[in-house]
Amino acid sequence: MMEFVNIKEIAFDKNGLVPAVVQEARSGKVLMVAYMNSESLQKTIETGRTWFYSRSRQKLWNKGEESGHFQEVREISVDCDADTLLIQVDQTGAACHTGHKTCFFRGLGGTEDKEYTGSLTILSDLQDEIKEKRQHPTEKSYTAYLLETGIDKIGKKIGEEASEVIIAGKNADWAVADKTEKGAALRDEVCKESADLLYHLAVLWEKTGVGVNDVMAVLEARSHVKGNKKTVGHLDKTF
Repeated sequence: MMEFVNIKEIAFDKNGLVPAVVQEARSGKVLMVAYMNSESLQKTIETGRTWFYSRSRQKLWNKGEESGHFQEVREISVDCDADTLLIQVDQTGAACHTGHKTCFFRGLGGTEDKEYTGSLTILSDLQDEIKEKRQHPTEKSYTAYLLETGIDKIGKKIGEEASEVIIAGKNADWAVADKTEKGAALRDEVCKESADLLYHLAVLWEKTGVGVNDVMAVLEARSHVKGNKKTVGHLDKTF
């Protein structure tokens, strides 16, 4: 359970400022870092939109006041030393003045050869792309084709892709301990088929007006239920 502190307990620095990390609530992406003083923090709490203090202009500013790219506050967390804030928001448009969704769109040279391990934020990005194709369909877009064709076609594809996942899983099952190239290829096939299934599920979600976070909310709610389906009931699909 989260503890709560009073604004008077925030450890502002000698200039009366505290760094604020802004994170998109639905994707977990870090959007930007800015500074707040007690006044801008209070205005953020009162208005439900982010306000910061500009060190260069020496004044308060409301994120989105010029661009219209406002940040609706979901939650404000305070770190253990009370000297840094984490603000989760619903971002309208781009967070960065360059037009990028996040200010952190560049990598540091020398780290580009690191192995990519994947991130759950891609599910949010995927749904954004699918939504874009629904709103602005293009002639050769497979996504636009599925959305236009309808739920029966989408459902059929989900069934096909689910079968492919099962087949890939059965083929790879015996190779769990196989460290050869063949074993790795079989496990990689599970990843590829699973990605196909998730993509078609995301198309179904968009078609039916469901967001990826709506699905995550159900999983989160189930994670708080104790017991198993034998003792709690068939609908309990918890771990």
